[in-house]
Amino acid sequence: MLEFPKWKYALIAVVLLASVIYSLPNIYPQQPAVQISVNRGELETGLTGRVEALLKSNGITPIGVAVENGDVMVRLANPEDQIKAADIIRPELGARYTAALNLASTVPAWLSGLGAKPMTLGLDLQGGVHFLMQVDQQAALDKRTNAYAEEIRAALREAKISGYDVSSTPQGIRITFASEADRNKARSLLAKNFLTLTAIDLPGDQGIGLNVSMIPTEAKLIADGAVDQNINTLRNRIDSLGVSEPVIQRQGSNRIIVQLPGVQDTAEAKDIIGATATLEYRAMIGDMAAAAEAQRSGIVPAEARLYFMRETNPDGSRIPILLSRRVIVSGDQLVDATPGTNPENGQPMVSIKLDTAGGKRMFNHTLDNVGKNMAVVYVERIPETRMVDGIEVRSVKIIEDVINSATIQGVFGKDFQTTGLDPQEAERLSGLDPQEAERLSKQLKSGALAAPMDFAQERVIGPSLGAENVERGVNAVMYSFVFVLIFFVIYYKMFGIITNLALVLNLLLVVAVMSMFGATLTLPGFAGIALTVGMSVDANVLINERIREELRIGNTPLASIAAGYEKASGTIVDANLTALLGGIAMAAFGSGPIRGFGITLIIGILTSMFTAVSVSRAIATLIYGRRRKLKTVSV
Repeated sequence: MLEFPKWKYALIAVVLLASVIYSLPNIYPQQPAVQISVNRGELETGLTGRVEALLKSNGITPIGVAVENGDVMVRLANPEDQIKAADIIRPELGARYTAALNLASTVPAWLSGLGAKPMTLGLDLQGGVHFLMQVDQQAALDKRTNAYAEEIRAALREAKISGYDVSSTPQGIRITFASEADRNKARSLLAKNFLTLTAIDLPGDQGIGLNVSMIPTEAKLIADGAVDQNINTLRNRIDSLGVSEPVIQRQGSNRIIVQLPGVQDTAEAKDIIGATATLEYRAMIGDMAAAAEAQRSGIVPAEARLYFMRETNPDGSRIPILLSRRVIVSGDQLVDATPGTNPENGQPMVSIKLDTAGGKRMFNHTLDNVGKNMAVVYVERIPETRMVDGIEVRSVKIIEDVINSATIQGVFGKDFQTTGLDPQEAERLSGLDPQEAERLSKQLKSGALAAPMDFAQERVIGPSLGAENVERGVNAVMYSFVFVLIFFVIYYKMFGIITNLALVLNLLLVVAVMSMFGATLTLPGFAGIALTVGMSVDANVLINERIREELRIGNTPLASIAAGYEKASGTIVDANLTALLGGIAMAAFGSGPIRGFGITLIIGILTSMFTAVSVSRAIATLIYGRRRKLKTVSV
């Protein structure tokens, strides 16, 4: 009557073994570390020994210095040594390397080889940085206004209207014409093709023309869209750089909250979320001689801008080049960027894929300009923070290099390759190496920011606060767990012991599953685990009380045990189903702490149903199943 299939015993054994293995990494604490990454090229030979000797000469003995995943990881004994080591290493290694504070794993290699890893801790437990970003929505409006101005120029040109002048102003777009007939023709053209713009006549003293501006609903849509696009861009960028479980969410009309758990270096964090890289494709104006003359005289044609090639002359001087002020295609029209190798010369390249609008613009330009030169400009914006007279001053460093200039050999549109990313060679000390091509590809794929952002607020949560929170959370869970175990042994006797074994496995399962799936544990997550313990207790109470009820109505002990599990199972499923739906809703629609609580609750409900119904029954069957003449049950 009281039976349990052997395959279920095997399943429980496998689950128990997997739970032990995948929860083990959580007993290994992370070590304070300084991570040294190379900005360009490869790590120099002997760098680990050089860093170790440097630290020892300054009175700091590192636990270990080794190359891990392409970076040098310097492990320290405590956070104080970590900060001192970073301050010593940075000026010594210079701009070629980035030294950032980090937390290094101490999980044994054999566990890591099985894919076992500790739970990701949230900002409130692990420490990290909190930023409040202010989005410059006016810059997004100005950018769209300039794009409209370019589109209007093209439309007027195609309509064969001559003698016009289009310029962007703080009030919108100002267009002047040679005659009223041209103005009236242009007004009809704008009304037909630009439904989101409105045009009014210029005052009589300003000549014949129109003042064009966006309708209010369009302006609001662009301003709101700039914040949404920046959120998506930040999320893509941070995900591609490996920051685990960041919190990126909107606050108010023009602000974004960014929380990066585990990141302790605010300068490094600002580089991660603030640095942007993009490519711009521009037409070349004149020849190299004209560019050299423009550089010498300082006189640049009105339609051109003076840039410099990344490639240098033999004497080390930079090579000037004149490019059109008009951008053919920019990074915000890029869909995908994949690093690769040019099969013809073995040099690194990035395969570019544009969106429909960008592909059309590129197709139209190449169709009309076969045989002419087009250049690729690499643009990187890097936020910088420096102290001036004791005051923190923020600025943005903009790097603009022409990485490639070549003749357009044929017509192309959405898909093409950008080369000129070759490694440094003796005869050509320029270009990006393969690692930089990979980095550029990631930054390009993350998208372009729709509008600039400023750091309105920043806070650092230290690891000591995180450790205190972890300790309190663990104590809260363990105390509640121990009290429950004691109560069950006293109140339910042998079935109390069975229940306790099921509860221990349930807690082990929750930790293992959260570790396997990379769920983030926060203080609300600890609350979810404590609630899970309570719900698991509830399920076991239902079973035990049902067994007592069956005994009271006169059933035999074995029949009472079997009926207790069978009749309580449906009630347990029904009771947990509503809580499960609530957890799914919190995980799907919540963010930050709410989402963490929801995920923990979902995992805990599923594991508690498994342990309460299956595991405890398996243990009860092992104890009582072979005793056919059982007269009493300790429950």
